[in-house]
Amino acid sequence: MATFISVPLKKSSEVDLVKPLTKFIQNTYPAGEEQAEYCRAVDELNKLRKSAVGRPLDKHESSLETVMRYYDQLSSIEPKFPFSEGQLCLTFTWKDAFDKGSLFGGSVKLALASLGYEKTCVLFNMGALASQIASEQNLDNDEALKAASRFYQLASGAFSHIKDTVLSALSREPTVDISPDTVGTLSVIMLAQAQEVIFLKATRDKMKDAVIAKLANQAAEFYGDAFKQCQYKDALPKEVYPVLAAKHCIMQAQAQYHQSVLAKQQKKFGEEIGRLQHAADLVKTVSSRYDEYVNVKDLSDKINRALTAAKKDNDFIYHDRVPDLKDLEPVGKAPLVKPTPIVIPLSQKYSDLFEKMVPLAVQQSLSIYNQRKAELINTSIARMRDATVLCNGVLASLNLPAAIEDVSGDSVPQSILQKSKAIIEQGGIQTIDQLIRDLPELLQRNREILDESLKFLDEEEATDNDLKSKFKERWQRTPSTELYKPLRAEGSNLRNVLDKAIAADAVVKERYQSQREAIAILCKPEAELNAAIPSANPAKTMQGSEVVNTLKSLLAQLDEIKKEREQLENDIKSVNFDMTSKFLTALAQDGAINEEALSVTELDRVYGSYTDRVQRNLTKQEEIIGNIQVSHQEFSKMRQSNSEANLREEVLKKLAAGHDSYVELVANLREGTKFYNDLTEILLKFQGKCSDIVFARKTERDELLKDLQQSIAREPSAPSMPAVPSYQNAAASTPTPAPWTVYPAKQPPPRPPPPTVPASAPAAPVSAAQNIAPPVANASAPVPSQPLSSTIPSQAQGPPFATYPGYTGYYGMPMPVGYNPYMYGQTMPPYLYQPQAGQAPYPAQQGGFPCPQPPYYQPPQ
Repeated sequence: MATFISVPLKKSSEVDLVKPLTKFIQNTYPAGEEQAEYCRAVDELNKLRKSAVGRPLDKHESSLETVMRYYDQLSSIEPKFPFSEGQLCLTFTWKDAFDKGSLFGGSVKLALASLGYEKTCVLFNMGALASQIASEQNLDNDEALKAASRFYQLASGAFSHIKDTVLSALSREPTVDISPDTVGTLSVIMLAQAQEVIFLKATRDKMKDAVIAKLANQAAEFYGDAFKQCQYKDALPKEVYPVLAAKHCIMQAQAQYHQSVLAKQQKKFGEEIGRLQHAADLVKTVSSRYDEYVNVKDLSDKINRALTAAKKDNDFIYHDRVPDLKDLEPVGKAPLVKPTPIVIPLSQKYSDLFEKMVPLAVQQSLSIYNQRKAELINTSIARMRDATVLCNGVLASLNLPAAIEDVSGDSVPQSILQKSKAIIEQGGIQTIDQLIRDLPELLQRNREILDESLKFLDEEEATDNDLKSKFKERWQRTPSTELYKPLRAEGSNLRNVLDKAIAADAVVKERYQSQREAIAILCKPEAELNAAIPSANPAKTMQGSEVVNTLKSLLAQLDEIKKEREQLENDIKSVNFDMTSKFLTALAQDGAINEEALSVTELDRVYGSYTDRVQRNLTKQEEIIGNIQVSHQEFSKMRQSNSEANLREEVLKKLAAGHDSYVELVANLREGTKFYNDLTEILLKFQGKCSDIVFARKTERDELLKDLQQSIAREPSAPSMPAVPSYQNAAASTPTPAPWTVYPAKQPPPRPPPPTVPASAPAAPVSAAQNIAPPVANASAPVPSQPLSSTIPSQAQGPPFATYPGYTGYYGMPMPVGYNPYMYGQTMPPYLYQPQAGQAPYPAQQGGFPCPQPPYYQPPQ
């Protein structure tokens, strides 16, 4: 009698988790021990998937532990990696558990780039494996009975969880096996079997008949609910329906039998006979209609013996009236089972491989925080450098300190000699010429990488549009046009960055041409430099004057302010504060992160004092420059006024301005070279993402074309199929055996198979008063003539599925600060990345980006 139903496992194609997850880690975390640890964890995760879903599983608790550990790990990494079709593109392919394939080797399967889909299918397998383990238990053993009930309740909980979450986890209609209707029915079936196991244990423990009757009646209700849910949906294999109907009747019969024993104890002999008669009718119905699926001989003999004895005693001794079935009090119910809730972690042996990795929400908040931090630091540094440029410009316009050093009128002032020496030490005018010659080559390299990246997308999108026009509504996948929108927006941003860089290059070259003559003079030896400067009459009368001493004092103070700014800049750059703990705490407490409020508060706390020091420094410089200008006016009045002196002063001013321009131009060009090299790494990553997703889409396209070809071939009157491109390789797959197994009773040995019921044989009529489950929906279906196996058939492996790597989400590198002639002036820095309206800024990165090895683009030698 104890026939139990188990659920077959879903089968999945192989997926390479290593390449896309490793690439994401390398692009997100700086090189070091932390990155290496995460990469090792990815390898372990890949091995865990192969153990959990990539091989046949034994019906043992250790196999269930493996599946649960994999599910726990998926739940852990879900918030830590950007799993989506447009970012970390990992496509998971699973077959329908109940699909038996076809003559052409095809089978129902679904491929989705969704971690929620993977979790749903793994959870289904967890429930299926738990049902198989429960059905394998030896029901003669008390511990095995407890284990069977526990596993059935776990399976019920797994299927119930899928019912509640599958539609929100998937972006499209699921396959039939994981649809809410199917898993809801499976959950009730597992719950009914768990209740039946409790009934069997109560019977074995010889508990009170009143309790046993309620347990059996509750099991009967569960089986009846399951039958009602599935009989009109045609989702489960046909052999399941008669088992459910038979179990509904059997458990009702058990409830009536044990309730009759209670009636006898209460000396209600007429009620005893009425209940036994009803139980006998139920068993007779099962024996006549569902005898191929369940064995009720022992139960039938027990009830008939009790009925015969009860009638004999009543006829000769008690003469109690036998009530009608409708007049009998209903048997009570005692639900002692419920679906096991799915609470992470499920496995007792689970340990998070990525425990130290923060959730994606925290990563994104950290990126935006770093961007805010970079903006604050850049603003403070830019203000200080603007002040230095302004100071140098004012001094150059006043010819200071050269004017107070030039007392002889016929020698090079000491400050000019120092400026000339500094330029010569940096390579002179040749350094600038070489840097300017390198820019076009660097620019062209970046243009080629960007153009090649977008070409990948254009070609694949054209192929996808062509197939969509051929297959119409059959071509059911996300259009490439929609999927590539984020990548094209990113490409547009990168193109905009290149355009701004070109404009900045032009400004730098123009400034260089305007200052080239003065820079060239400063590169000459001292004698030639002295000859290039006009001489003037001595001004020895100015030596030791109060105004000269005042100017010297003010210039010394100004030098101290410049040195203070340099130290301030170093201090601001060296400040480091990790916001990870604050973001994690906010996420744990509130379930969300208010990044702006947390970041602004913390930045103000950490950098507020430095901002105040910068402001005081700038205010002090403004005051000193005002005093210098006043003193210089007095100094100019005291100097002898002659044309030679004025001409000499103009040349000295130009040389001082040339030195300042040289320093700024070299800094601009070197930062520009660094910018182009850094942009090359960003573009190579962008090219890798484009290449990866195009490869993934091509693999998905090939799989879809193969499925379409098999689907059209299976249709009764298959229409002519559109021409399949030459890259499509159709491979025949092995038909999958019948996946559903019904486990018969293990106590009695299997009896010889009964004769096959003809398909046209009418079903035995069932009286409405019998209160049993309705007949099987398809009564004309042929009934198997062989005894049912007690083991699940081996799941034949289908053809290997092509796997492809995903591609990681883009986290751009912040552009270098300073490569712009107006970096510290009025205008915005053209080499800084400026997002378009409505677009998120590139999150800041730490530790730089390792260049992919080997890069897709090899620059010309």
